[in-house]
Amino acid sequence: MNRRNFLMAAAVAPVAPALAAPPGPSIETKILRLNLQHTWTTTMSSSQYRDTLHVAYARDGITGHGEGAPIVRYHEDAESARKAVESVRGLLLSANPMQFAKVMAEVFRRVPGEWAGKAAIDIALMDWVGQKLGIPLYTYFGLDPKDTPLTTFSIGIDTPEITKQKTREAADFPILKVKVGLATDEPTIEAVRSVTKKPLRVDANEGWKDKEEAVRKINWLEKMGVEFIEQPLPAEMIEETRWVRGRVHIPIIADEACQRASEIPKLKDAFDGVNVKLDKSGGLLEAYRMIQIAKALGMKTMLGCMVSSSVSVTAAAHLSPLVDYADLDGNLLISNDPFRGVLVEKGKLVLPGRAGLGLRGA
Repeated sequence: MNRRNFLMAAAVAPVAPALAAPPGPSIETKILRLNLQHTWTTTMSSSQYRDTLHVAYARDGITGHGEGAPIVRYHEDAESARKAVESVRGLLLSANPMQFAKVMAEVFRRVPGEWAGKAAIDIALMDWVGQKLGIPLYTYFGLDPKDTPLTTFSIGIDTPEITKQKTREAADFPILKVKVGLATDEPTIEAVRSVTKKPLRVDANEGWKDKEEAVRKINWLEKMGVEFIEQPLPAEMIEETRWVRGRVHIPIIADEACQRASEIPKLKDAFDGVNVKLDKSGGLLEAYRMIQIAKALGMKTMLGCMVSSSVSVTAAAHLSPLVDYADLDGNLLISNDPFRGVLVEKGKLVLPGRAGLGLRGA
């Protein structure tokens, strides 16, 4: 075929269909009701379920999952978290997710409060990035999955008989965390101790309002084999907590008094450590900052969680090789977890080896 005939044939030849372009980025928000195995009671509330916000960020054929578990203590709920995410939908759809630190800084600038909603965005982006890079998030942060700590299993406030039942059901966990902060503290601990001699950690959730009462109860808890106490007094009572710290012999860990990295330096003389939670800090990036600042100040570090699914708990677990203590059992307290992620074997956190968060469907 000469050049002229070739050009004519090419002109009339059917055009091959173009390869389909991948769908553009998308964001899905969904409120999920998590049903609890037992009624969950603390000094703040009592409930049989918790509503959390799930965010799915999809781009280039990859979907990153995030979750935020808002609580009334921080004046948030699942619907307000959803509205917060929707308010930055345009930003998230137009931004480059590989520039996640820049994206989250802008989200923090635009959205007042709503830390659980921010956490859901942060976790979804980080899950997407890990999958895009083909590595688990613990690898992205330079951590060894073998360094995960033991996690406690939490026992909510209840009657002595149900407290005993819950303690027996937690037989596979070598360390327990017991909620206190009410007039029933002594019967609660005595019920636990009638069933097990395991080490205990205790969380008062700001329940004691008087520093003398706090000292009296903590000194009694020391004799009952309690390793440390979380947030014995209301968050604003930092000076009173400093006074208590000088009169007790177990560490005091800040929880409600420490929501973000900027608050840690002022707590150093009143608390021995901080409990970091993705839902109150705004996600993995801020939680990582908090851990590093606390460690630099010589404070103990702990990763906690709200009642939530395996999305949020697994995200926190990817940072757990950094910390001294873990209380990452929120997904174990529910009966309808939609995902599988981090596992617990005899109390030891076992991180998934898949990319990103490493989640699978339940």
